Amino acid sequence: MTHYFARRALLPTGPADDVLIEVVDGRFSRIEAGVVAAADTTRLDGLVIPGLANCHSHAFHRALRGHTQRQRGSFWTWRDQMYAVAATLSPDSYYSLARATYAEMVSTGITAVGEFHYLHHDPTGKSYADPNAMGHALISAARDVGMRITLLDTCYLASGFGQPPEGVQQRYSDADADAWASRVSRIHEREGVKVGAAVHSVRAVPAEQLHTVVAASVGRPLHVHLSEQVAENQACLAAHQCTPTQLLADHGVLHSLATAVHATHLTDQDIDLLGATGTTSCFCPTTERDLADGIGPASRLRDAGSSLSLGSDSHAVIDLFEEMRAVEMHERLATQQRGHWTAAELVSAATRHDSLGWVDAGRIEVGARADLVVLDDAAPTTAGTGGTAETVVFAATSTTPTQVMVDGVWVFQSTDRSRIGADLARSVTDVLG
Repeated sequence: MTHYFARRALLPTGPADDVLIEVVDGRFSRIEAGVVAAADTTRLDGLVIPGLANCHSHAFHRALRGHTQRQRGSFWTWRDQMYAVAATLSPDSYYSLARATYAEMVSTGITAVGEFHYLHHDPTGKSYADPNAMGHALISAARDVGMRITLLDTCYLASGFGQPPEGVQQRYSDADADAWASRVSRIHEREGVKVGAAVHSVRAVPAEQLHTVVAASVGRPLHVHLSEQVAENQACLAAHQCTPTQLLADHGVLHSLATAVHATHLTDQDIDLLGATGTTSCFCPTTERDLADGIGPASRLRDAGSSLSLGSDSHAVIDLFEEMRAVEMHERLATQQRGHWTAAELVSAATRHDSLGWVDAGRIEVGARADLVVLDDAAPTTAGTGGTAETVVFAATSTTPTQVMVDGVWVFQSTDRSRIGADLARSVTDVLG
């Protein structure tokens, strides 16, 4: 049993002062506000919030930061550079890059990651001796830095509608959905590790094979890239005479354990379908603006019944505070109106671990997993902001956290930042050569 005293904490009921936080076996066993700190209680100075959930990550994209922005181009030129990195990775180099990337995530207050994983095989498309060597590298990387991971093993079978995988895409493909499902069945869950599934996109999984992915993922999180590009919608209309959202709905992909990532270019009917099925929408605003994807209808999806989660996707930055802020700010720019989201709603989106299968995390309450993030509320960016949800959304940044706890264990202190930076520089250099 360990006791902490938070000068100020963001509880499910709102901000509270002088909060006693008791942790037993990695879970909160007592939360009480308005108490006097005992002499033997560890003090937490700052604003204490729940752990953040990064619901959409491609770990190897971290090597692209600062490189793809050096020239003009499009989503497709960016993809070519991403494919070039994907072609170089081995299980060992992927572990090193992912471990450094996940350490950066932890330093920003992220305690669980949803890794949308499609880099499965060797550069020739053949299986490693361990068919899940790349996935196991990601799991080891996350656990070694102390964070939880949901490996969203991704089915990727085609380069486009009716087109076979090309080039590096051969690393992604299991030939068909049955072979994909067989391989994924050999990845086992353990403490801190969940295994979900993903459909890369409607262009990458033939419609007649979607049911196999759905059947293999019953009871687990199922994620899908949806309508990130207008070109994807146009190609789907040409191939199937319907939108990607309608195609997914017709094949049972949309449901309460499903998450639609990006959901940028949607029709009114698409929005209604995502809401009616209880599908979560995962927005990644810093990537969506980096790639010039567009601004998705976040508040309309919320109003239709599709809850919001957040991700850092390509890691143009890893900063869920900025992702929260951007959801509101982007809608302000698109509509020339303010106030689409309250700060409390955006904090809720950033702490939603349930779309990754962690239904017992993301809140400071008795019985929940003991994840804590201590924010420096006296930093230049946060000083005088009041220590509220508005501080979290409109003032905090990736460098505001000073301590991070995952499942009752402190996994980050602010003094770790320089080491994490050195590890990132080394791992990225090793990958890029």
